[in-house]
Amino acid sequence: MTLILPKDYRPTLTVRDTEAAIVFIRETFQDKLASILGVQRMSAPMFVEQKTGLNDNLNGVERPVAFDMKAMPKDDTIEVVHSLAKWKRLALKKYGFGMHEGLYTNMNAIRRDEDLDNFHSIYVDQWDWEKVIRKEERNTDTLEITVNKIFRAIKETEKLVSARYPGSTYRLADHVSFITTQELEDRWPELSPDERENMIAKEEKAVFIMKIGDKLKRSGKPHDGRAPDYDDWQLNGDLIFWYEPLQSKIEISSMGIRVSEESLKEQLKKAHCEERAKLPFHQMLLQGTLPYSIGGGIGQSRLCMLLLGKAHIGEVQASIWPEDMVKKCEEDHIELL
Repeated sequence: MTLILPKDYRPTLTVRDTEAAIVFIRETFQDKLASILGVQRMSAPMFVEQKTGLNDNLNGVERPVAFDMKAMPKDDTIEVVHSLAKWKRLALKKYGFGMHEGLYTNMNAIRRDEDLDNFHSIYVDQWDWEKVIRKEERNTDTLEITVNKIFRAIKETEKLVSARYPGSTYRLADHVSFITTQELEDRWPELSPDERENMIAKEEKAVFIMKIGDKLKRSGKPHDGRAPDYDDWQLNGDLIFWYEPLQSKIEISSMGIRVSEESLKEQLKKAHCEERAKLPFHQMLLQGTLPYSIGGGIGQSRLCMLLLGKAHIGEVQASIWPEDMVKKCEEDHIELL
């Protein structure tokens, strides 16, 4: 557990005013996202059957919350989702979305093995979105155009939030830069991936870090873990901002162009989990029955934290925190919900 306690922190909004601001940000941003990306809101599950292979394996070591159900066979395990990365692509086919059409959902997840800090909670809430693209559009240009659209939605939301809460809005950079994980390693080979992200975020203020999941040339290690069966590791990335109140980077979105039949095979092999190819979702992918797509997640509480200049994600979402963290936050005038 790493906790940053900013010096002389004083929240500028009461808890009730913060709650009103959260509602305003969420409603404003999802309207902007739907309009700019051209996506439709759809209902989404909070849990899936383990045997479908639809749950997100994240870095491959996190344990999902699992349970059985009275109306189902006892050996049919149900898992609370880590994310909807794979479910969304299946939903595009199931609900008949056409070329360049897409969906977004309000995704709620539990990540029981999350390392808690100012930005991370076991409760995850995000706008998960997915959009159909052509196979020939699976390239960096498509990725960067889409990142800029999401950045535009964030900036337009910031403008409206600052008009309503002028003394409580954190001001963001006016444009987003792009860099690859290999370029970061080449520039700062002596630093850890997390330290590199902090350096580039402080320098650029808003940056999209591309190509996450595959091994880097110098270290032979991935910049960060990514499940091998949704993002194409050559066509994905994280949108991060420099966050002055905590002197740290904050990740707002993880997204990417999804795997093709070819890249799925390659990445399953690299991740030493080729047995997943037998699962129903993966079979559909390998047989070419699912649409090519691009998608991602945008943190709801993190966006609220960012725009409202909060010191801890627990100020904008109700979760469970270790007693030691709660005590230290109280001493530093950080009021966790």
